[in-house]
Amino acid sequence: MSQSPATAGEPSAELPDVAPRLRALRSRSGLTLEAAAARIGLSPAHLSRLETGRRTPSLPMLLTLARTYGTTVSELLGEVGEEREPIIRADRMAPQLSGGWSYWRAGGSGRAMQALRLHVPPGTQQELVRVHPGEEWLYVTRGRLRLSLGGTTHLLETGDAAHFDSLTPHRIAAASPGGVDLLFVHTLLQSGAAELCLGEDRPTHRRTP
Repeated sequence: MSQSPATAGEPSAELPDVAPRLRALRSRSGLTLEAAAARIGLSPAHLSRLETGRRTPSLPMLLTLARTYGTTVSELLGEVGEEREPIIRADRMAPQLSGGWSYWRAGGSGRAMQALRLHVPPGTQQELVRVHPGEEWLYVTRGRLRLSLGGTTHLLETGDAAHFDSLTPHRIAAASPGGVDLLFVHTLLQSGAAELCLGEDRPTHRRTP
């Protein structure tokens, strides 16, 4: 089975170089490599590869990193926006690609929530289970979405929405051949509680609640 550059750990031209920002954010947070990796739910070796540019983070991983460091994906990627700007014009919503997912910033910076517009193609990141403090809301604008919450899988059609506690283990995947488009909003919480992103390279001693 072939792997994308993000999955295979090779540098990808899809994203700006986030490695220096990851190192700077960890330093600003006063966290050692081991402490930050434990909070994110990665092995120190995996986080080190992200910080040195030897591995490109997927979009779900970018969301996890942004939450852990109390920032947004847009700011993590160095996108400059007007602080507290209430209106985001369509011509400023340049698409970004990460791990096969496409996303557009749909909210302002410096807020307690982050709003994104996502396109999830079929067959990507289906193994990634996420657990973290906060809440998530999503709305399907086109296609069908497979949403796993705890031990239950839900199939959402166009026009369906979901709002759930992010401490419930969850993952999303496209359930239609052309992928799925959705609006996605999540809270930004910098918490002392351990944040988990369960998938490849997860520490063996961590367990999902």
